[in-house]
Amino acid sequence: MQKKRSTNTCSFGWLLALLVFLYTGNTFAATPYPLGVALGLTGTGAPYCKEAAEGLEIAVNEINAQGGLLGKHPIELFIRDTQTRPATAQKVARALIEKHGVRCIIGTYSSACALAIKPICRSARILHIAPISNSENITRLDPSPYTYSVVPNTYMMSKAVVTGIAALAREKGWARYVTIASDYAWGRSSQEVQVDQLRAIAPGITLTETYWPRLGQTRFNSFIVDILAQKPDFVLGSIAGADNAFWMRDCRDYRLFKDVAYPGGLVSVTELAKQARSIRRGIYGRCRAPFFAHMDNPRMTAFVNAYRAKFDRYPSDWAVLLYDAVYTLKQGVAKAGKIDTAAVKDALHGLTIDTTRGRFFFRKVDNQLSCSAYFGKVADDPRYPFPIYHELMEFKGSEIWRSEAEILRARAK
Repeated sequence: MQKKRSTNTCSFGWLLALLVFLYTGNTFAATPYPLGVALGLTGTGAPYCKEAAEGLEIAVNEINAQGGLLGKHPIELFIRDTQTRPATAQKVARALIEKHGVRCIIGTYSSACALAIKPICRSARILHIAPISNSENITRLDPSPYTYSVVPNTYMMSKAVVTGIAALAREKGWARYVTIASDYAWGRSSQEVQVDQLRAIAPGITLTETYWPRLGQTRFNSFIVDILAQKPDFVLGSIAGADNAFWMRDCRDYRLFKDVAYPGGLVSVTELAKQARSIRRGIYGRCRAPFFAHMDNPRMTAFVNAYRAKFDRYPSDWAVLLYDAVYTLKQGVAKAGKIDTAAVKDALHGLTIDTTRGRFFFRKVDNQLSCSAYFGKVADDPRYPFPIYHELMEFKGSEIWRSEAEILRARAK
């Protein structure tokens, strides 16, 4: 005679099965979010990228401490070195996608590298957030719905610089200038836009010579000697990373800035802090994300405090930008309500986000964030162990970016 099964046993079995499912079978509740990061950790981009990785680390640790994206998808990081070379960046991007299955790539330092990985991300339908590389053509031409820029692009930075320089030229009577720019996508783009805009804003100022040091240049002696022979009123420069440190070193050795003004060169927090003793007070520089401009923003204050607690120094522009890039992803996922890349990509389109630098929106025509560019005078400040910008001019993104009509005309060509 068959025995009747106990109802309690059946209920217990069902409960046990449910607990096992919730613990091991509900993969959605514990699915990690694989995030690829491509930075120039060696090569000319190394000084900036190592600091950028620190800002990234702070952001990821904060989000994962809260359970991850949406509170249940911990971020799993895959950081790779592009060596600041486009061909290497392409290999890195493909490996991140094919081997590690990343849903998003944050990168890179070099605009040439960013342009190289953009089509790879688009083809694979992988989100691409450009945090440091800022050539306007990353978003202006051949637009990708998967690529978003969270840094002021070359047109935006150039317009800010030229506006500041034009005011100085009127004040000081400048009439002649030369340009020096690294010979790659960012340098070429910056120089072209700056020259065009300066011609429009201050047509009385004459460009007498252009200089194009290679990317990775370590000695600028011959350039400086020739610049001194030209006797310009000022030099308009677009040099970054390790190259910028060598350029500034040689300019000091040859006392270039004693005889020739150098307004609008890239003087980020990296240069301000590392060259605190030697950097010439009174020069005018540009930067992309200075922490000291936004210490009244609780997000920036919290980030600076967390960064200082961990690294015992203030964050550079590059650390700020990577921190904001990770939180851009977080806010896109929150808006989408899921980690599906297509949904996050669509959610970011036109989205207004909160950053350490303020509240900005992505312009729909090019996925460019309406973030600010900065121009100011290097001066000592009792609040910090290095000089910062005084007479700081902050240019809002919507004031300095290229018009939508111009972008559409450029694409039509």
